[in-house]
Amino acid sequence: MNVLEQDRNNKFMKEALKEAKKAYDKEEIPVGAVIVRDDKIIARGHNIKELKKDTTKHAEIIAIQKASKKMDAWRLEGCTLYVTLEPCAMCAGALIQSRIKKVVIGTIDKKTGACGSVLNLLEDYKFNHQVEIETGIMETECREILQQFFKELRKKKSKK
Repeated sequence: MNVLEQDRNNKFMKEALKEAKKAYDKEEIPVGAVIVRDDKIIARGHNIKELKKDTTKHAEIIAIQKASKKMDAWRLEGCTLYVTLEPCAMCAGALIQSRIKKVVIGTIDKKTGACGSVLNLLEDYKFNHQVEIETGIMETECREILQQFFKELRKKKSKK
C-alpha cells in the first residue's frame, strides 16, 4: 500500500471510529462504519441494536441503507465501506447484495467474522459478486475501543 492510500484509509477509518464512539456513548457495542464514493463520505452508521431492539441495526446495514437512499439505488458499485470490526455473516451478505466494491476493516472478529477470520463470504467464488477486503487499518484503535467497552460492561455486571 502506498502512502497516499494509507493516508486515505486512515482518514476514513478515523471517521468510522467516530461512529463507533457514538455507539459506545449509547452503551451499544462500539462498531462504526462509513461508505465512501469518489473520496467523499456518502453514508455513516453505528450500532443501535440495543436501542432499537432490532437484530439488523448493525453499523454496516445502517450505512448501506443510507448510501442507497443517497444514491437512489440499491447497487453501491464503486463504493468502499470502512468498518471498525469485521462484518458478521448478515452484514457480509448485505455487502455482496449491495455490490460494494471493497471493505476496509479495522480489526477482525474471531467469533463471528465473515470476511476472513471465521469464514469468508466476500471472496467466495460461488457468489455472483465478490468484495475486495483489506484488513488491519488502525487495528489497535479499533480493537481498543471494543476491549474498553467490554471491560466496562463486565465491571457493571459484576456490581449487580
